[in-house]
Amino acid sequence: MSGHSKWAKIKHKKGALDAKRGKIFTRLLKEIAVAAKGGGNPDTNARLRTAVLAAKAENMPQDNIKRAIQRGTGELEGVNYEEISFEGYGPGGVAIIVDVMTDNRNRAVSEIRHAFSKHGGNLGESGSVRFMFSKKGLIAIEKDAAGEEQLMDIVLEHGGDDLNDEGETWEITTEPNALEGVVTAVKAAGIPILSSEVTMLASTYTKLEGSPANQMIRLLEVLEDCDDTQNVYSNFDMDPDQMEEAAG
Repeated sequence: MSGHSKWAKIKHKKGALDAKRGKIFTRLLKEIAVAAKGGGNPDTNARLRTAVLAAKAENMPQDNIKRAIQRGTGELEGVNYEEISFEGYGPGGVAIIVDVMTDNRNRAVSEIRHAFSKHGGNLGESGSVRFMFSKKGLIAIEKDAAGEEQLMDIVLEHGGDDLNDEGETWEITTEPNALEGVVTAVKAAGIPILSSEVTMLASTYTKLEGSPANQMIRLLEVLEDCDDTQNVYSNFDMDPDQMEEAAG
């Protein structure tokens, strides 16, 4: 199981997502506003459609979504956000990508650089680690919610890439533009979905143990807690017990 999957489970268990729901809403609203600059109609703007679906999955009120779209299209006054992507290495040589949206570039650069240097990492040049990742749709489903054969039929019939057994969950991977169709098919089959997102999945993973593992979890927490951070991707892996201990 990838570190991506394990870390998502740990955050759910810690209640971190619920505790930071305000921050999650802020990030989603920023993404909607920026995406809406390419057009305010989700039917013709794929990025906006994905952002709106993610917001609805978090039970965001429709009025909030509408206002974010209007800020993006200029119908309402809003903040002008700049998108920046940082690449670097964490403890043990783990590859990390951090996507931010900020109205203050200097602040964002300073915060991300400080987080890396304080927790055993270092920033790299643009392109230094991105080649290790591919943009994919990812759907997580509780293991007892559906059988492998049923899910594989959905994957094959609706343009999914693969179905993986991740212990407590099934994970379906898709191309980004196929995610919505597969999600719709899964829901139509009456199968509840834990999460669905467009993310960056690594082609290879780096196993961490001991002190580097603890440092890595702390670095992830600090990076994700930065106000300007939208997404953090990495190719770390570690044993579940180690991750539980490090995140404890």
